[in-house]
Amino acid sequence: MNLLILGGTRFVGRHLTAAALAAGHRVTLFNRGRTNPGLFPEAEHLHGDRRRDLSRLAGRRWDAVLDVNGYLPREVRQAAERLAGAAGFYAFLSTISVYRDFLTPDLPEEAPLAAPRPGDEEAEEVPPGDGYGRLKVLCERAVREVWGRRALIARPCIVAGPHDPSSRFAWWVARVARGGEVLAPGRPERPVELIDARDLAAWVVDMVEQREGGIYNAAGPERLLTFREMLETCRSATGSDASFTWVSEGFLERWGIDLPFWSPEAQEGYDLVDNTQAILHGLAFRPLEETVRDVHAWVAADPRQNRPKERLSPVREAEALRAWRSARD
Repeated sequence: MNLLILGGTRFVGRHLTAAALAAGHRVTLFNRGRTNPGLFPEAEHLHGDRRRDLSRLAGRRWDAVLDVNGYLPREVRQAAERLAGAAGFYAFLSTISVYRDFLTPDLPEEAPLAAPRPGDEEAEEVPPGDGYGRLKVLCERAVREVWGRRALIARPCIVAGPHDPSSRFAWWVARVARGGEVLAPGRPERPVELIDARDLAAWVVDMVEQREGGIYNAAGPERLLTFREMLETCRSATGSDASFTWVSEGFLERWGIDLPFWSPEAQEGYDLVDNTQAILHGLAFRPLEETVRDVHAWVAADPRQNRPKERLSPVREAEALRAWRSARD
């Protein structure tokens, strides 16, 4: 197939491009050429800013378009309309953040969505708070209005893997690998969801090959994963001597500690969605141990460049653990 990828060199897009090339497809990348410009010399590179000018796409045809960097509704609609006659299928990477709330676990694709606010349709940047999800709701709407059944909407949960600039999962891998007493948030048996970017990419490419439209929760793993199991897997896969001290949600809130994969359950729920339909359509997952090892190796390969963003400094973590033990004595 001849594929056009909008983006394609950062994180999910990087893995998506790699998956498409590995499957033998011809790939054209359209982006600004600023992020990892030397990647994928075997692909065609068209440089342009989708916010201002799509003229470089004029007069071309592709079998499918994969939109992995669409965040603003106006831009997504412009691209969807501009390419409506230039391809036969459109895949859009959305997010589970489109849902109104997560107080009810295992949300299906038909669950209520976040309500857009005045001004969201013409937003020039992503608003704070729940703005990311609200804008993605409008982006999805634009794609579906233009492409209908010829559109795939993939809603991933937290995406993990090498080259992740958010470093949400990488932070836990690095912290547990460092060893010692680790402050662990909330309930050990709290369920969590994540998907390896490479599994997400392989599935999207497969869906595009089959021209399977529709909306799917692209979340993992296939079975229930608890916070305890996630951290213990980080420990075993990195050979760490870490021990885990689980502290209450109330303590975390009083101390103002905010850690990846954790949020107050009573207020925000569990961030859990039903991935049945995606699994029925071929979504498969590698072992979590493999993701941990690969993320750990990626960070170790260039610690200065790939070092996860600081979430909780060692000094503050030690202070919090002392306070937690003192409060329990």
